[in-house]
Amino acid sequence: MKTRITELFGIRYPIIQGGMHYVGFAELAAAVSNAGGLGIITGLTQKTPELLAREIARCHDMTDQPFGVNLTFLPAFTAPPYPEYIAAIVEGGIRVVETAGRSPEAHMPALKAAGIKVIHKCTSVRHALKAERIGCDAVSVDGFECGGHPGEDDVPNMILLPRAAEELKIPFVASGGMADGRSLVAALALGADGMNMGTRFIATKEAPVHANVKQAIVNASELDTRLIMRSLRNTERVINNAGVDRLMAIEREKGDALKIDDIIDQVAGIYPKVMTDGDMDAGAWSCGMVAGLIHDVPTCAELIDRIMAQAYELIEQRLKGMLNG
Repeated sequence: MKTRITELFGIRYPIIQGGMHYVGFAELAAAVSNAGGLGIITGLTQKTPELLAREIARCHDMTDQPFGVNLTFLPAFTAPPYPEYIAAIVEGGIRVVETAGRSPEAHMPALKAAGIKVIHKCTSVRHALKAERIGCDAVSVDGFECGGHPGEDDVPNMILLPRAAEELKIPFVASGGMADGRSLVAALALGADGMNMGTRFIATKEAPVHANVKQAIVNASELDTRLIMRSLRNTERVINNAGVDRLMAIEREKGDALKIDDIIDQVAGIYPKVMTDGDMDAGAWSCGMVAGLIHDVPTCAELIDRIMAQAYELIEQRLKGMLNG
């Protein structure tokens, strides 16, 4: 399939595996890239730039296809040494970086000087337009359905994607609610050039996370996520569990007086406990509403082949059949 995204990144299919904390290791990134998508290593899961360089080298050993690195920009008081991380990315021969969090504007000169294509994650049209203005090559438009941080506008993809198509000149992918060939065809119909999947790729054989995590996603319905930290304007969509129940009880008790310190035990340092140890009730971990569409744990190749087969069938048979009728 040829879209502006496949052309931009040199991939066979317009499917991107988004960066995910304690999920985006070399094993998953290589498997997605080998299957025709764009795999992404999560940069800040690696505690130092040296460890990121090692992870990039590991991924090169597993695939000769393009893959990228996610770099999330955090507030200044917790900022990692970004220039050193970018140096590791450049020296590792990476040609695609997915940026997230705060604006990547300060780091764009270094990335562009190295010939790196930048795709920035955005939760609104205004942020996407800013990304376009500062020189990003593409954006990932994240609707309200997405796992992780959906922003504060609460606009779902049925509205957000066509609005982005009306405003943007650069290519963009749909993120949030993406799971199968139906998602891909719908995203293309709404103006996107491909799709980004996070939660769906956690429930694959190559995802290097505990089996309990994959089973929790398979078992979950579309009703099993919760929105936390709304009063802090740091909304996050997470899967419901005992840790989240504790967190939300504190939020109800504190009301508008809630501070991050009140819930820090339920959000800080949770990912190793969940993704590595398999403690499903440790606290809050990101999961999209798309869990309701996830019913199995295939390999990445099986998943992507299935997505593309379903997409082709929808386009060539169901939709074309309606025109012929």
